[in-house]
This record gives sequence, C-alpha cells and structure tokens, in this order.
Amino acid sequence: MSELFLEVLSEEVPAGMQKRAADDFKMLVCAGLKDAGLEFLSADVFVTPRRMALVISGLPISQPDIKEEKKGPSINAPEQALAGFMKGNGLVSIEEAEIRELPKGQFYFVVIEKKGQTTAELLKDLVPNALRAMTWAKSMRWGNEAQRWVRPIQSIISLFDGSVVGFEFAGVQSADVTLGHRFLSTDPIYVKDYDGYRAQLQSAKVMLDPADRKQLIHAAALKLADAEGLVLKDDPGLLDEVTGLVEWPVIYMGSIDDAFMDVPAEALILSMRKHQKYFSCLDKEGNLSAQFIFVANTETADMGKQIIAGNERVLRARLSDAKFFWDQDKKTSLASKAPALKDRIFHAKLGTLDEKVDRVQALAVDISSHVSGADKDLVRSASRLAKADLSTGMVGEFPDLQGTIGCYYALHDGESVQVADAIAEHYSPVGPNDNCPSKPVSVCVALADKIDTLVGFFAIDEKPTGSKDPFALRRAALGIIRLILENDLRLPLSKIFERSFRLYGQGENPSNDLLSFFADRLKVHLKERGVRHDCVDAVFSLGGEDDLVRLLARVTALSEFLSTDDGGNLLIAYRRAANILKIEENKDSRSYDAQPDAGLFLFDEEKTLFARLEAEAGLISNSVITEDFGPAMQFLAKLRGPVDDFFDKVKVNDDNTMVRGNRLKLLSRIRSGLDGVADFSKIEG
Repeated sequence: MSELFLEVLSEEVPAGMQKRAADDFKMLVCAGLKDAGLEFLSADVFVTPRRMALVISGLPISQPDIKEEKKGPSINAPEQALAGFMKGNGLVSIEEAEIRELPKGQFYFVVIEKKGQTTAELLKDLVPNALRAMTWAKSMRWGNEAQRWVRPIQSIISLFDGSVVGFEFAGVQSADVTLGHRFLSTDPIYVKDYDGYRAQLQSAKVMLDPADRKQLIHAAALKLADAEGLVLKDDPGLLDEVTGLVEWPVIYMGSIDDAFMDVPAEALILSMRKHQKYFSCLDKEGNLSAQFIFVANTETADMGKQIIAGNERVLRARLSDAKFFWDQDKKTSLASKAPALKDRIFHAKLGTLDEKVDRVQALAVDISSHVSGADKDLVRSASRLAKADLSTGMVGEFPDLQGTIGCYYALHDGESVQVADAIAEHYSPVGPNDNCPSKPVSVCVALADKIDTLVGFFAIDEKPTGSKDPFALRRAALGIIRLILENDLRLPLSKIFERSFRLYGQGENPSNDLLSFFADRLKVHLKERGVRHDCVDAVFSLGGEDDLVRLLARVTALSEFLSTDDGGNLLIAYRRAANILKIEENKDSRSYDAQPDAGLFLFDEEKTLFARLEAEAGLISNSVITEDFGPAMQFLAKLRGPVDDFFDKVKVNDDNTMVRGNRLKLLSRIRSGLDGVADFSKIEG
C-alpha cells in the first residue's frame, strides 16, 4: 500500500474560502479514486493561507484486473451479426469465442481480461481534473493562462509512492519541491512523503494544521490578557478568520490611545474587529480595556516592537474616523435627525422609513395596552427615535451599530434610560442565540417593528418561498414568537395584524396567511424545546387561536396527556370512532351530529358512555374557557374506560336501523367531545 501526497502552493487565499476549498479538493480526489476502483485507508486535508495539502494513505499500486464476460449472438445468427460481435470485441475469428448452452439454444461468449492501470498513470489525469473541477466564489486568471483559480499558483507537489506524478495545471508543472514561510524561510524544500513534509514545514516556520494554529493563537492570547489582569473577549468567528490569515502565528498586545476611549466601546470593538482583525480585552468588570491583541505572521529580532508600533499607528487612523463621526453626530440631537428618514426608502411599494416609523409608533402604542408596565409616552418617544440613527455619520461608517449607537445618542440628549434601551434593543432578537428584550418599552417597539415588516411584505405578496427569504421574514416571525412567549404576553395577534394592515391602507389583508405562517414558525421554534409539532397542528386547526401563550399552554397539556397510557388509548378510540363515522356518513350521505336518544340504548355500556360524555363535556368546555388545560385533560382521561368498554361490548352497525343511527350519534359525541380540546385527527403516531 502506498501514499499519495499533493500540495498546491499559491498566493494568499482569503480565509473564508480555505476550508471549503480544502474539503472540495479532498472530495473530488477521493471520488475520482473510488470511481477508478482504488480503495484507500484514510484521507486528510490541511490548509494555510498559501497552501492546500492532501495526503491519502493505503492506496494500491494499480487497479485490480477485471475479467468481463459478454454474451454474443446465437451460433445460428446471420454473418452480419457475427461480424459485428467480433469487431466490437476485437476478435480475429469467431473460433476465439466460447460456445455455451443456454435454455434458448447455443450462444457465443467472449471473456475479456482487462489488466488494471497503474495508479501513477491514473493520477496524471485524475488530479488535474479534480483541480479543474473546483469552484470558487471568486476566481482570476494571470499571465497568459486560460485556467482560472482563486489566486496565482506557484508550485504543485504530486507524489505517489515517493515518486513524482507528472502533469501540468495552470502553466505549472508538478514536482517534489515547495517553499516554507514567505519571510522566515528562503530555501526550497524537497519532499519525499507527508511525514517528512510536515516536519520540514515546521522547521521552515509553517504550521500546516489549522487546528494547531487556532489552539496556539487562543492559548497565547489568553495568556497575554491574563498577564495584564484582563479577560479576552470571546470571539470564535474572529479566531477562525485569523487562523486562516497566518502560517506562523505570533501573538502581540498593543494599546489604544486614551484620546479614543470616550468613543462607545461597541464602535471601538467593531472597528478593531472588522478592519484590523484585532481581539478586544475587557477588565474584570466587563468594560473595554485600552489593550488589544493581534496576530502577526512573522517573528522579529526586536520582539515585535516595530510590529506593535505599526499596528497601533494603523489603528489610530482607523479610530480617528470613528471619533470624528462620534463627535460630529453629537453636535445635533437624535430627534433632529429623524426627519431625514423621509429621504430613505423602506421598500418601493411600502414607502419611506419615515412612514414606517409613523406606523410603528401607532402600532407600538396599541401593543403597549397588552404589555404590563409599558408607559405609552415612552413608547411613543422610543418608536419615533428608533430609526433616527440611520441618518448619523457613525451608522453610515459602521452599519452594524444601528440601534446601539442610537442608544448612546439618546442618553447624550437626556432621553430616559427606557427609551434609550428600546432604541438599542428594537432589532432584537435577531437570531436564536440573541438576547430577547424584556423591558416593557423595548418589547413594544421590537414587536411593532417586526409586525409592521411582516404585514407589509405579506400585503404586497412578497412572502418567503421554500428556498428564498430575502427580507428575513421567517426570522422576524421567530423574533415575534420569542418576544411573546418569553415575556408571557397575552397578545391577540389577529387584531394586531388587522390594526397594522389598516395603518398601511393598501394591498390585500394578510391576517389569515400570517396566522398560518406563524403556525409553521411556531412548530420550528417549539421543536427545539421538544414539543410535538402535531400537537401544535391539532390546536391551531380548531381556528380562532391567536394567543400564543394560551396556545402553548394548551399544546403542552395535550402533549403531556398523549404521553400517558390513558391519552394513547383514548387517541386510538377516537380514531376508531372517527373512521367508523366517516365511512357510515359517506355511505348514508348524512351526518350523525344530532343528540343521541337515551331511550334507544340497549346496553349498560352505551348508557355509561353517554352519561360520562354528558358529565365531562361541560367540565371540559369550562376548563378550556378558563384555560385550565391540565384539568381538561384529566376529564378526557376519565372517558377512556367507558369508551373502551363500549367498543368491547357494543356492535355499532346493529341490524336495527334506529339503534345503529343512535350509536353513530354516540360516536359523533365522542368525536365532538375530544375535538373541543384539539383536533385529534391531526395527531400522528
């Protein structure tokens, strides 16, 4: 068994493209080997900014030999058929074929033995084909080459069993030589196998495995921060990105000039992260420190003094922009910036952002009636100012700060903390891991903003499809669901949707579509909490339920009931009753929803079931009305015994027509009694 080792050395590949490229390269080469009938033991791929390396171990020296039998024509076939058979299989004479006896007579057979091609020969086409098949989000051509690649290729290593597999790709001839670190190693590296290659790269200041680089960066950054009594701000995304920017990570600490420390911490952190790829440090109280950590790709004789000074100088220029916008924006109030929203389009069919603010303000005030502790005047102020920071220089430079920077400007202008918090939080929750607002004013504005967006886009028929959701409406719906459930809000969604639609005054009323949309989103949300989706369907399908808190309580009680022995057996009985009714009602072309006649009951089991249904129906109905869903399920459980006894002892389709009809009416009472709690026909399993 032999080893295949490949390396493609190029100019720096963007960090965000590296992992997918490496995985694609591995997949394409491995698929080619398997298609060629070449099995192997393992395949590992590694990537740095400049190189992509693949090692596959346990490959055979050649393909296995193949013995193939082909059936030919009958021995009595015409000469033309025989000639075609010989030509197609390389036979000089028909005597070279075997004659075999089959049930339908004697036929010619030819046995073809194909000797397996050597793996080295196969690789000459397989590897360049894999390289050509790779796709990139962005690619380029260089020199006179027609082949596109993400960056210009400098060298290619292709070794099988220690020998070079020769081929050309993008004007580069495969060989056994590569280079180490761009700045810290100048001598060529001649490679014989993967183990030697990895050791030689380490000596040439290249850490091949991204997992090793990531671990080193994280550990060294934590150590530097701890030495200064600081805490490294957790940022997994930045750690992954920086890992893809360096081949030989060296970690340093720099300082932010005191002149910039009055700029909001979020702006400083964002500027350092987005533009410079620096890690922020926090003090023990969680406040931003003046120290930052960065990763260089080289070592220096002065222990990094010039590198640190250079990074501090570059950061100074970056933060000067942030401080300029911060100082300029504060010269006028946040409220004075709101009128500029008239010049910003929310959507071509839905008007300007200023018009959206008007709608959100009116809707938020309506919602405040359902949110305990929400001051209507503060809700009005927060709604009016929520989008005003979109007209600031700071948001123009740093769009990710919208809402956050508006909070700072509101506090600077003397607005209340509740208003400022609502401005900062009204976009939340953005995703499943985002914090959900809980302060009353914040909740009102966040709900109104998301509901206005949903109603507007549904009204103009810009709904999400199976593959597209350009306006993030699913995310908005999940945000509304979280705001309602996590704050235990008794919000009548149908009325709120109607009110929002009237504020638009155009398009088609989307309230019914939105409730169905919310049902689907709610199932997604509750699935993560282990709640059965069919229970959600069973409650939603009754109609008229738009209070998510009440719906969740009902769904939870139903789910718990169905997990019991009584619940499972009652579900079976319900289905039996429903199926019989469906068949007989279709056969008779009539409904059996009428009240049964107690005088027609012949068995005690009929009488007992009817009495229990009559007794429990009112109790169940009252429990549902008072939202005591647990007791409602307990009342349902009491029906299990009488229903079981009825089906065990009573024949529904009695020969007496009147008795039969009366028993079908009793089954209808079972169905309608349970359907008062949920539509049991939607329950699965």
